[in-house]
Amino acid sequence: MALQSKLETRLIQEAYDDMLKSSVHVLSDDDLALIQKAFDFANSAHQGVKRKSGEPYILHPIAVATVVTREIGLGTKSIISSILHDVVEDTDYTLVDIENMFGKKIASIVDGLTKLSGEFDFKQAANFRKMMLTLSDDVRVILIKIADRLHNMRTLDSMPPNKQLKIAGETLYIYAPLAHRLGLYAIKTELEDLSLKYKYPEQYKDIALQLRDSEEHRRYLVEQFITPIKGKLHNENLEVKVKGRPKSIYSIWKKMQVQKVSFDEIYDLLAIRIVFKTNEKIDERRKCWEIFSIITSIYKYKQDRIRDWVTMPKANGYEALHLTVMGPEGKWVEVQIRSERMDAIAERGFAAHWRYKDGSQTSDSELDKWIERIKETLQNPESDVLEFLDDFKLNLFSSEIVVFTPKGEMKTLPKNATVLDFAYEIHSELGNKCIGAKINHLLVPFSHVLKSGDQIEILTSEKQRPQLSWFDTVITAKAKQKVKNAFKLEQKKHIENGKQIIEDELKKLDLYPSNETINILLKHFDLNSKKQMYSQIGSGLLSLNKIENIFTEKKRENKFIKYWKLSLGLTKNKTENQPPPETNQKIDKKKTFILSEENIEKNFHLAQCCNPIPGDDVIGYMESENKLTIHKKSCPETIQIMTREGDKIISAKWKQFKILSYLTHIVIKGFDRIGIVNEVTSVISKDHNINMRTVRFDSYDGVFTGNLDLYVHNTNDVGNIISRLKKIKGIESVERIEPV
Repeated sequence: MALQSKLETRLIQEAYDDMLKSSVHVLSDDDLALIQKAFDFANSAHQGVKRKSGEPYILHPIAVATVVTREIGLGTKSIISSILHDVVEDTDYTLVDIENMFGKKIASIVDGLTKLSGEFDFKQAANFRKMMLTLSDDVRVILIKIADRLHNMRTLDSMPPNKQLKIAGETLYIYAPLAHRLGLYAIKTELEDLSLKYKYPEQYKDIALQLRDSEEHRRYLVEQFITPIKGKLHNENLEVKVKGRPKSIYSIWKKMQVQKVSFDEIYDLLAIRIVFKTNEKIDERRKCWEIFSIITSIYKYKQDRIRDWVTMPKANGYEALHLTVMGPEGKWVEVQIRSERMDAIAERGFAAHWRYKDGSQTSDSELDKWIERIKETLQNPESDVLEFLDDFKLNLFSSEIVVFTPKGEMKTLPKNATVLDFAYEIHSELGNKCIGAKINHLLVPFSHVLKSGDQIEILTSEKQRPQLSWFDTVITAKAKQKVKNAFKLEQKKHIENGKQIIEDELKKLDLYPSNETINILLKHFDLNSKKQMYSQIGSGLLSLNKIENIFTEKKRENKFIKYWKLSLGLTKNKTENQPPPETNQKIDKKKTFILSEENIEKNFHLAQCCNPIPGDDVIGYMESENKLTIHKKSCPETIQIMTREGDKIISAKWKQFKILSYLTHIVIKGFDRIGIVNEVTSVISKDHNINMRTVRFDSYDGVFTGNLDLYVHNTNDVGNIISRLKKIKGIESVERIEPV
C-alpha cells in the first residue's frame, strides 16, 4: 500500500510539472504560488478518490488544466479554475470556501463549471443552460468545460457501454459544434473522431486502418504537389511552412454517409496548409493573395471552391484563404493559406487567443454579438430548457453570410437565413410586423432566402401579426424564439378566453367545470389536453353552440352501459377472478441488452422514426424498467435522446433473427431498357425469396428510379440483394434509404 501511495504521488507530481511546462504564457512567481496553492488544496480535497480507470482523481483536473493552457492557450485564472472545477461538486467544500481562498472571479468560473446537484428530468439540458448563463459573463467557463469534455472523451474506455454511448452522443450534439463555433478546430476534430470511435467502433477502425495503409502514398502525393510550390515561393523570398494533412476520420465517415460512397471514392482526402511568417511591416491579406497567385500559376483551380476568409473573417475569428486545385494523379487538393497569427487563432480559437491573452477586452467582435444573443435568449423567463437546447444547437455549425442594413451596417446570419430572420435580428417588433422587404431595390416576400452582400430594407404593416407558418420560414434561434414568444402571448389570451367561455356555458346547464365534465368535452372534441381545448375555443376554432347535446348524449350512453353490464353480471369487484398482471424482468442498463425474437414486443419494440432491422447499429431507450425502444444510432431522434435523457440509454446487440421479417426501403437508379424491371423483381423474389410490399419504377429520358419496400430478416439480406442487383446491366446505384 505504501509503495502504491508513493507511485501515485510521483504520477501526480509528474502530471502537475508537465502542466506547468505546457503553459503558453510566462508564469510569474505570484502566478506559480497561486497555482501551487490551488493544486495543494484540490489534491487534499480529492485525497483517496479514484476514477473509474483506477487512477487518482486529481489527475483529471490536472489534465484539464493542461488542455486549457497547452491546447487552448488560457492563463493563470483558467488554470486554477480547471484544477478546482470538481471540488465543490465532489467534496464538502463550498463556493464560499473557493471565494475566500481564491477570489470572486475564480469562484464565479468554478460555479459555472459545477454540475447541478439532485435528480430531475433532463438534467443535462438544465446543466448546459446554467453553463451558458455563466458564459454570457465569462467565455472561459465554456472553454474549460470543452477541455473537461475532451479529457473525459480521451479516457472513455473505462466507462460501461451505455455511458460511452450517452457521452459520445452528447459530445457530437453539443460540444463539438460549440468548439467549432469558438474556433477550436483541432479540439473539435478530436471530439468528433473520439465520438465516432465509441458510436461506430467498427467503422472507425476500418477508416483508421485504410488511412494508415494509404499513408505512404499520401506522403508521396504531398511531396510531389508541394515541391514546385516551394521552389516558386523560395524564388520570391517568401518564408513559409508547407505541410500536408489528411481529412479527419469523422469527416471522411460523414462524407461516406452523405454521398453514399466508399473510402476509395472520396477525392479530397488531402489538404495542404501554407503558413507564412507574421510581420508587422507586411499586409497579411495581400500576402495571402500573392501566394494564391503563385499556386494558381502552377495548378488549375476550381473557381467555385475559393473561400475568402481573409477579407471577411468568420464570426469566430477564423482567417484564411482556401482554394481547391487539380493536383497529381487527377486528385483535387484543398490548399489553405494563412499567416502564423491566423494559424494560431485557427488552432486555439479566437476567444482564447485574443480575448484573454493579455487580459484586455477586444472591440465589439462577432463573438461578443453571438454571446449577447445567447444572453437575450436565456433572459426570457418563458424559455423552456429543451427548446433552448434545440434552438441553441440550430446555429452552432451553420455556414455564415454577411448582409447589410439600408445604412450600410453589416450583419452576420447563418446561410439560408430569410428576410424574416433579418427583421428579427434587428428588432422583435420589426419581425412581428414584417410583410416583406426591398433587396437591392427589388420587392421580395419575407420568406425570401438571403445571399451574402444583400442590402435589405424591411417593409412593415401595423395590421401584420406573427403566423404559425412563420416558424418554418425562420432558421435562426433568435427568430424562432421571438415567434414562439409572440405565439405564447397570443395563446395565453386564447386559453383564458376559452376557459371563461366553457365556464359560462356550463353554468347555463347547472354544471361545474370538474375533471369529469372537462374529460367529457375532451373526448367529444377528440383532444388531448385542457389547454389545447381552451385555446381552440378561445380562438374560435371550436364552438360550444350545442353543448347541452354533448351531456344529454353522455347521460344516455352511461345509462345503457350500466344496464348492459348488469344484464351480463359484469359489475363484480374489479379484482375478482382477474389473473395477476404479467411482469417482465427488470432490465440491467449497465449491461448490453441482447435483442432476440423471443422478447420482441415483450421487452422491446422497434422505433418507427428510423425503422431499424436486425444487424443495424442500434441503441436502446428505456421507456420503463422492463421496456426498451430500439433506435438506430444514426437516427436524429437518438442524438437528441442521448443529450436530453442520456441516463436512459442502454447499449443493445442483435441475436440471430431468422423467423420474423422487417420492412426496409431500397432505391435503384440506372439506365432504362426493356426487361430490366423483370430482372430486378426476379432477383428479389425468386433468387432471394424476399417478399415485396410495394414496387414503383419511374423513367425519364432513358434514366429510371425504382423504389421498393421489401420484407427482410436482417441487414445480411439487404447486403446480398444490393450486391446482386448491382451486377445487373444498366444499374448504376442501389442503396437502402432511411425513412423520412
